[in-house]
Amino acid sequence: MQCVTNKGAGAGLRERKKQATRAALSEAAVRLAAEHGAENVTVEAISNAAGVSPRTFFNYFDSHDDVFVMMDPDVGERVRRAIRDAPAELSPLDAVREAMAAELAEVELRHEVWSLRAKVFQKSPHLLARGLGLHMAEERDLARTIARRIDPDGHGGPDVHGGPGGPCDDADIELYPRLLAAVAGTAARVAIEHWYAHSPPLTFPEIFRDVFTHLSAGLPQPPAQTDDRPSDGRTTES
Repeated sequence: MQCVTNKGAGAGLRERKKQATRAALSEAAVRLAAEHGAENVTVEAISNAAGVSPRTFFNYFDSHDDVFVMMDPDVGERVRRAIRDAPAELSPLDAVREAMAAELAEVELRHEVWSLRAKVFQKSPHLLARGLGLHMAEERDLARTIARRIDPDGHGGPDVHGGPGGPCDDADIELYPRLLAAVAGTAARVAIEHWYAHSPPLTFPEIFRDVFTHLSAGLPQPPAQTDDRPSDGRTTES
């Protein structure tokens, strides 16, 4: 038993070191790109800034662009695994909310880097296009996982990692899983944008859960403002 525990601890330490190296490379790349433009930043410059060799860079990223687009390639699988492992009594919406809220806690810790990354994407359309393509693929995978949670024996298509076979045709994904996956991604974006815009005394996950509270309630119109202004911000006429 002791040997197994030590082996597990060693494996965990190695994984944490790998995650730290990947994070250092992605942060160095984003900071350099924010200053000089992504097209003007070389793999050598990124590696030097992160304190590793260019050879080490390619142990983590297949190309120069991947360091910007795939800052954390395991996030999608972590979310899907959390949904698969969520208690059976949780509704699909609640399972997705809790899985994504856990990931947003990590985003909050690195919010400066993620904010810089968004600015880099705005100045580099090809990176924005690649990022959008990756997001759409992740959204489809999330929809499949939701479908399998709702009906493990149904025709929602095999879960990417939790069922037999590989990815299915999009036509096999029902409407509700598609909608929930898309709404969850929008909820995360809105929560992050709200946090940046207003700097409220709440964390990313708390704001995200608040967004899902509105969704669960069916998006009713919130109560009127207390300063006699309608909810759209226009002043009333006397």
